[in-house]
Amino acid sequence: MRRRPGIAGIQRDVATREQYRSAGEEVRRASLQQMKAQLATFKSSLEAFALQHKADIRADPVFRAQFHTMCANIGVDPLASNKGMWAELLGFGDFYYELGVQLVEACLASRQLNGGLMELGALRAAVERRRGSRSDPVSEDDIVRAVRKLKVLGGGIDIVTIGRGTYIRSVPGEFNTDKNKVMELAQAAGYISAGQLASTAGWSSQRCERVLAELLKEGMAMIDDGAPDKIRLYWFPALMPQQQQQQ
Repeated sequence: MRRRPGIAGIQRDVATREQYRSAGEEVRRASLQQMKAQLATFKSSLEAFALQHKADIRADPVFRAQFHTMCANIGVDPLASNKGMWAELLGFGDFYYELGVQLVEACLASRQLNGGLMELGALRAAVERRRGSRSDPVSEDDIVRAVRKLKVLGGGIDIVTIGRGTYIRSVPGEFNTDKNKVMELAQAAGYISAGQLASTAGWSSQRCERVLAELLKEGMAMIDDGAPDKIRLYWFPALMPQQQQQQ
């Protein structure tokens, strides 16, 4: 018959488990301290790098985007505060504040044409025209970062993906999946008919008419009744960036 463990054996097992637990806690504390020390070293090195390459970070949009990626990898947000070290060191606070004002102005100026939906590249071109040739160049990455900061303030500004394109929506309201689908299907030509939408999306005619009417009401679509076959077409100015860039 197998003997049951005595009290002494149980006590030894408990003591052994406690030793393992204590050893594990000690290893975790030591690892955490080491990680904190490494992070402090990384941040210090990043500050030195920023000082050394300040001019390149301000002047080169690609280099600036790579710098942002380096910061994100160690949990540093150079745009977190206008009064922070990074704002003073690189002028990021002023740069992105000014950029935010300019992109809002560009969105407002084009709203009657596109209903408040503007292709990212077209918005960048419009912002650069406002900034002038003597200002620091702006990349699409800069526009996206500025929009994300503005989004926190409310007001409806947001980033929208339609098919393979990225757009900035500058008016409040719901941009639901049906509207997104309509514009995705119209993306290649810039327009679509209710019949094309019904056959391609597999929707009922009532659903097509409802979504198209909502897009018309919001100013994102325009009606064209001049087609040779008399079929009504719905054009989407936001899907025609070359027209936006001429404004």
